[in-house]
Formats: sequence, C-alpha cells, structure tokens
Amino acid sequence: MKKLFKLGIIGCGFMAQSILKGVVLSDFLRAKRVVVSDRDEQALDKAADLGVRGTADNRYVAENSEFVLIAVKPQHFEEVARELEGANIEKVISIMAGVKKEKIKALLGRKTKVARCMPNLPCSIGSGVIGVDMSDYNDDVTDTDFIGSTLNCLGTTLSISESKMDAVTGISGSGPAYVFMFIDSLIDAGVKQGLTRNEATVLAVQTVVGSAEMVNESDTPVPELIKRVCSKGGTTIEAVKVLEENNFRGIIGEAVSACTKRSKELSE
Repeated sequence: MKKLFKLGIIGCGFMAQSILKGVVLSDFLRAKRVVVSDRDEQALDKAADLGVRGTADNRYVAENSEFVLIAVKPQHFEEVARELEGANIEKVISIMAGVKKEKIKALLGRKTKVARCMPNLPCSIGSGVIGVDMSDYNDDVTDTDFIGSTLNCLGTTLSISESKMDAVTGISGSGPAYVFMFIDSLIDAGVKQGLTRNEATVLAVQTVVGSAEMVNESDTPVPELIKRVCSKGGTTIEAVKVLEENNFRGIIGEAVSACTKRSKELSE
C-alpha cells in the first residue's frame, strides 16, 4: 500500500532539524512529502516553519512513511520501539550512535531493512561527512539512491560496513571537537604572541580551512605536504619538532582510540 509520506522522521532534535533543512531547502524532497514526530512543541514549530507536518504520534509517522528515519537519543530507542510494536515498518534509516542494526531489527521486526548512519556536527551547515551502511538495501538501487541523496544534502557520504562504524565515530563523528580544540589552541597561542583575538581567529580558521581544502584537492600525500612547508633551517621545522617531541601524533591516536572504545561499549 502506498504511504502518505516518502520520509518520516521520529525525533526532531538538532541533527534531525539539519536533515529536514537539507532535504527541503535543497528541493530534493517537497515538504509535504515529509512528516516528523516529537514531544517538544518548539521542535515541531521549527519543522512547521519549513512546511513540514508535525505530530506527537510516533506510530502515525512509522505507519504512514515509506522510509522511517529514527533520530531519537539511543537511550530512548527501546521506549520508542514499544510504541511502534506491531507497526508495519519496512525501511529504516538510523542516525542513533551505538545502536546496531541487529538491535533495531530485533525490536522493530526481522524483515525491516536498516541503513545505519553516523553524521557529524558540520552536517548542520551542509559541510558534514556521513558514514553509512546501506548493505540491507543492496538489492534495490532506487532505495540506495534515495538514502544516498538524502544524506548528500548534508555533505559527503562514505559507504562503509557497520563493523567500521565505531572507527567512523572516533574519526568524523567526534572529530569536529578535536578540530575545534586545535583551532582554539592556535587562537590562544596567537593572542599570546601579540595578536588580537579577532586577528588570531581569522588566521587560525582560514589556515585550517585552506589546509583541509589543499589535502582534499591535491594528489600529493599528506606527509609530503608537511615536508613542503618545512624548509630546512626555517621556522616551521622548529614548530614541527616541538609537536613530534611531545608525541602530537600519539596523543591524537590515543584520543581516537578512547572514543572508538567508548563507542563499542555503548553498542554492546
């Protein structure tokens, strides 16, 4: 039976609102083909501002949408699943951190197809990266195209197996926090050297943006790019020596490992 909506979103928090903006404002999906549920009236008001229908009834969304995007907090999923018991849910997209496809199927139905995604904060401005496992949908190119196009409204999509999702969390899911800390540290260092905070912010932010764009657009390996900045006997090499002596790479590696480990713990 044909569903009333192409996409239904259960949970209208920050990331779900970003998805709504991405799909509606990009004209990928008309607002009238989307429905969202949440208990927070203010969240539903934000959806209404985009022309999207809102409701407090999760079951209504699940039963009337072809694709059901679950965007509730992981600790609330079991409660939501109880509300949906017996509902005919065929296609799910999940952005819940740490909740494996197996658990989603166990609670919603074994025949349910699940695409599991890990978006990150820059998705809110259309510059994010999303790791996604769509293997359940491999037999239907139309479905994979829809899911991929939905996520592409938020940034870059990387198809990846669920077994690597914890590592995705460690690198890109939580990665913006590491980058923000690096930028903030550069700003503080610039101020210490006599720059105003505004001057240091402009220099630090644009340096990070430009360097990232250079890595993205160049075929040159990153280690070679580092060497190109480090002239023998110059200024940069002195800074790089300090970073190496203080185990900069090791610290980053330990941070990612700790994050990945915690992601695995939460998914067990």
